[in-house]
Amino acid sequence: MLTSLYTVLVMIGAAIVVLGTLIFIHELGHFLAAKAVGIAVHRFSLGLGPPTRLGFRVGETHYCISWVPFGGYVKMAGLEDEGPAGELEGGKGATPVAPERTFEAKPLWARVLVISAGVIMNAVFAVVVYAVLAGRYGVSVDPSVTVGAVETGSLPMGAAGLATLRPGDRIVRVGGDTVAGWDDIQTALLTSADQPLSIEVAGRVDPILVDVPLGEQQSRVAMVRALTPWHEPVIGEVVSGSAAMGAGFQRGDRIVRAGGDSIAAWERFVRVVEGSAGRPLPVVVERAGREVAITVTPVEQRVAAQGGGTRVVGRIGVGPLRPIRRFGLAGAIGQGFAQAAGAAGLVLFFLKGLVMLQFSARDIGGPILVAQISGEAARLGLEPFLNFMALFSVNLAVLNLLPIPVLDGGHLFFLLIEAVRGRPLSPEQRYRFTQIGFFVLMGIMLLAVANDVARLVAR
Repeated sequence: MLTSLYTVLVMIGAAIVVLGTLIFIHELGHFLAAKAVGIAVHRFSLGLGPPTRLGFRVGETHYCISWVPFGGYVKMAGLEDEGPAGELEGGKGATPVAPERTFEAKPLWARVLVISAGVIMNAVFAVVVYAVLAGRYGVSVDPSVTVGAVETGSLPMGAAGLATLRPGDRIVRVGGDTVAGWDDIQTALLTSADQPLSIEVAGRVDPILVDVPLGEQQSRVAMVRALTPWHEPVIGEVVSGSAAMGAGFQRGDRIVRAGGDSIAAWERFVRVVEGSAGRPLPVVVERAGREVAITVTPVEQRVAAQGGGTRVVGRIGVGPLRPIRRFGLAGAIGQGFAQAAGAAGLVLFFLKGLVMLQFSARDIGGPILVAQISGEAARLGLEPFLNFMALFSVNLAVLNLLPIPVLDGGHLFFLLIEAVRGRPLSPEQRYRFTQIGFFVLMGIMLLAVANDVARLVAR
């Protein structure tokens, strides 16, 4: 009971930190840009709707927390539409301002800058976080292209050919492209549109053919999870606060035996741990040239099962030893840009799949899913938590650019129309489009929450 309460509290706290920080950064971008070009700002709010009493005023701007705990806004003079969007931002500003200090009075370039500034700030935040992590921790790389194990019972329809893989087989090409590491293999299996998809294995004349449509993403994910690379049975990381840390495992320990079985590869150790959920597991490790006996009780954890539903597996909180690539200042900055660009590519890939009906709308996640992932990342440690924040910041940046009125992308679309026609849309036209955008956005949010609830019920 106490463990469950602790998990919920961590989840809520982590979600508040993630969403609060990223929303603040986004709105700060709009705020600083508006101030820089001389637009009056009535209110800077975390949360939507009318402001609560938690706030203060500095000059003409009221800084506050509002009643609806989603999103935030910067109420600028001249952007005070009534109707649904206006009500989400607390209605009209109370203080009159000079006409030349309104949003509409500024030149087109200034308005584009102000609307884009939130997205830019989210992108910059992600680049900085990725760069700092690369400089501080380095980047873990997995150069293995050797198969360690295949969980044949988890293979989806169309991927039965992968069951012919054996431990020690080396994958050399996927979809005709050479692979340099396990990340390349996973990316190709998840994103390749080839059908069937060919997987070439060293020493085999004929490739393995996989016929899992790109639109069946759950099956693609199951296919990827069924394959694990070969690693030495050496511990590379021990998660803080985990069962492994409590039992006394250390980085560099080589697993010799687990549950009475000899361990020759990391993947075998994983299988033994997964099958020992909630039961004491005797493990023998080699440390500094001598054998050390350790007993650990794997924590029960529910994971998705092939064909729907969930299954219980054991987890102790350790990871294999992997090479770490180190970077200087310039290299870390380059990694920041590269990883942010890669994250943006993943988001765009998912959006394209939704539009092309290759992915299901049931894959859309809402605030509950964000909270769950935030909590899990927080429990894993600072590095995974910051990595998730950077990824989610890129996600917010890309999604905010969608041409839906109410979002930044919708405002930018209005400004693009103005640039092409030489004059802005009328207030009535903007109002109608904004109403449509509001209801589209509310529909997406309701769908996301419904998906979250469905996932909870299915657990």
